[in-house]
Amino acid sequence: MIEHTVTFRLRHVSGSPAETDFLAAARELAAIPGVRDFAIRRQVSPKYDHTFGITMRFADQAAYDRYNTHPLHVAFVRDRWVPEVAAFQEADFVPLPH
Repeated sequence: MIEHTVTFRLRHVSGSPAETDFLAAARELAAIPGVRDFAIRRQVSPKYDHTFGITMRFADQAAYDRYNTHPLHVAFVRDRWVPEVAAFQEADFVPLPH
């Protein structure tokens, strides 16, 4: 299993229609085959300047690779993420053996 996590800050004003529209578009990524446990959360710690986090899980590397090359994901990154995200950090986690 792979847990894909990204935290980010948008260029949009908090609570603005543009922010709402971006988050609605991001939620559509949950429909890509292989995506499990998709969630968008608001970040509330004053220690970190990113305002949102997205997490999702994939059964294996092949499912994650299919997600990364899926046309919906590619278009979202190109048309929404690149122009609208001011800063981000991405991490992918796999479980440690017991």
